[in-house]
Amino acid sequence: MRGLFLALLGLGGGLVVGSGLVSLLIILDLIPRLAQLGGAYRKAVWFETAVIAGSLFWTFADFMNWRLFLTGPVALPLAGLFDGLFVGMLAAALTEVMNVLPILAKRISLSRHIAALVWAMVLGKTAGSLFDWLYYQW
Repeated sequence: MRGLFLALLGLGGGLVVGSGLVSLLIILDLIPRLAQLGGAYRKAVWFETAVIAGSLFWTFADFMNWRLFLTGPVALPLAGLFDGLFVGMLAAALTEVMNVLPILAKRISLSRHIAALVWAMVLGKTAGSLFDWLYYQW
């Protein structure tokens, strides 16, 4: 009985997370926007296929306990680079869809200084992340 409950709980959690990811990709229009920015709109199917293939691959990797033994001075920075690219592109897409920066700049009367506002946000995020990693994590 407990196993059935855990299986249903896991299935329900997976459905919720998967549905959230799909709705986020659809609402943000992330894949067509990437294809448009890359000048590869006719090849948008490849972007969609890459998302699906990546999701399936890492689902199997998680379920089957696959391990990647990447050591050395290149592996962790490379993984961090790809993680940062993903998070940055997702944040940029959300910002672009919501038109956060122009609205914020207009409301606080900084329309002429939008570049400084963006740099302040970037440097603040970087400083906060470094403080967290170097002070709290160590």
